[in-house]
Amino acid sequence: MRQFPVMLFAAGFGTRMGELTARQPKPLIEVGGRSLLDHALALVEGFAPKVANLHYLGEQIAAHLDGRDVALSWEREVILETGGGLRAAMPLLGASPVATLNTDAVWTGCNPVEELAKAWDGQRMDGLLLLAPPSETVGHDGKGDFLLDADGRIARANGKPGLIYLGAQIIRTERLTEFPQQAFTLNLLWDRLIAEHRAYGLVHSGRWCDVGRPEGIALAEAMLAQSGDV
Repeated sequence: MRQFPVMLFAAGFGTRMGELTARQPKPLIEVGGRSLLDHALALVEGFAPKVANLHYLGEQIAAHLDGRDVALSWEREVILETGGGLRAAMPLLGASPVATLNTDAVWTGCNPVEELAKAWDGQRMDGLLLLAPPSETVGHDGKGDFLLDADGRIARANGKPGLIYLGAQIIRTERLTEFPQQAFTLNLLWDRLIAEHRAYGLVHSGRWCDVGRPEGIALAEAMLAQSGDV
């Protein structure tokens, strides 16, 4: 299995969490006695280098990561969103492609980053997104984000029933320099890769819980308990 640099997205405001994020950043909220950030770090053990981007209450995350092998990409003046944040971290990440992982979810089944690493084919792919049918997700609303064809390429679902993006991917970073905006979402790059037939999807072997709202904590703990992971 090939190893990749890893970007951990940890800069968000966590506004959907309400009062829970008034004094602590969302990545430090605990699920099953362990912070969401530590859940994410357990999935990327053995991958290097690892980088986390910081903005909202970033000092708390920096203190939590002190002494660990995670470099910090500070977004002090303005939050850069996923695309701008990944681009700003490129000097710390080094080589492309890069695995990225959101820090507001928990997983069961196969390690999602290892799944992606095993499936990556740099001859065909510029992006590989991890997906799941709605039936295998918990705490997430919506019909789905992408459709998957017989060759594994993705297309936007555009309101049709589809697969949900799980916040884990491998993506080439060179083309992030094409966007003039300081802050922008990776959706802009995905759309270019989809149009060029270079964007692929992989269905996760397991379940996934979005911990973006307060009720997601109990849902995630129940999912982990049911799986035997807690």
